[in-house]
Amino acid sequence: MQFDQPLPFYMAYPYLLTIEPGRDQERDLQVMRSYYSRRAAKIQEKVDRECDRMEYDGSMMFDEYPDKFMMEHLCRKIEKEIIDEEGSEPVQGDGMEGAVNIQASPNCKDCDLRDLIGVILFNEMYRRRCRHRRRRRYF
Repeated sequence: MQFDQPLPFYMAYPYLLTIEPGRDQERDLQVMRSYYSRRAAKIQEKVDRECDRMEYDGSMMFDEYPDKFMMEHLCRKIEKEIIDEEGSEPVQGDGMEGAVNIQASPNCKDCDLRDLIGVILFNEMYRRRCRHRRRRRYF
């Protein structure tokens, strides 16, 4: 934080002023999340719950290079929960047996849903990693 003018002598702890921008960012984040669709909000809720479980010192979330396999495993776990809740099956075909259907492949049952879950999960993990670094003590 840059100050244009020198601080008065009575401001013994000028760095406490940096707490306010964090609150503003959290408020903005909550406003933006309120614009999510119903499905995205449900995914965000599940992602928050998973990240809450992983938010402890020594967690893989705070590793310098998180394991890609475990991140994909989390995405698949959340995807399975969403599909079970909705009671719907992933897209496996649309009656066009002769046509090539990308989503009918065994590796990609519902790629759009998994991609959305991945984006929300990785964004939330990034946000929590940044917050963890800001709050970490160096002594």
